[in-house]
Amino acid sequence: MDQPHDAHRPGGRRDRALAIGLSVLVVLGLVGFGSYLVLTTVSEASEQKPPTSASDGATGDGKAPATGHGSPTGKSDEKLEGLRSWDASKLTRNHVNGPVTYPMKPPVGGDHNPVWMNCDGAVYTKAIPDVNAVHALEHGSVWVTYTAKAPRADVDKLAERVSRTPYSLMSPYADQSGTIMLTAWGKQLTVDGADDPRVDQFFSQFVQGSQTPEPGATCSGGLEAP
Repeated sequence: MDQPHDAHRPGGRRDRALAIGLSVLVVLGLVGFGSYLVLTTVSEASEQKPPTSASDGATGDGKAPATGHGSPTGKSDEKLEGLRSWDASKLTRNHVNGPVTYPMKPPVGGDHNPVWMNCDGAVYTKAIPDVNAVHALEHGSVWVTYTAKAPRADVDKLAERVSRTPYSLMSPYADQSGTIMLTAWGKQLTVDGADDPRVDQFFSQFVQGSQTPEPGATCSGGLEAP
């Protein structure tokens, strides 16, 4: 008589069920391990990605949040003899369309016109509006001003320096206290002349320096002339 097939034997059925169960466990284990690898990789990538902020890449005239006194260019504040400084937290930064009365001349900050004065190495031969120049200071520029008492040679040398320096501008200023003055946001210095070593120090320290409320904001596309 023929022997019954293994599938019809109790032992054969148990072996087959055990094999199927082991296969299912192996598949589930492989799927679980693959999911763990994917989740781990995503998690590590998220941890390594540097944080971004809403102000990154701000280049227009939209109000970027103040960056405090952290230096965007790595420049450190150095001692400058005669340097005057104002508390940046007390220099308001509102956009206004009318005139503004500033407590110092030239102004070092405060409310200003929505349109900045072009400050990409601009040399103006006539006085410019304070409200537009202050906006240029907010963008990190240095403003060179002088009175009619300034020697022509000094004016020409400073104009040459400004013309080759992005984030700077220059203009005459009749009623300032010093003959030649340098101004940045919250900073101001009177110098003896174009060859005064503090001129280079001031430019090095404050052109897009740590005092800048809106580092990287554009200095072009604004007001070209009074």
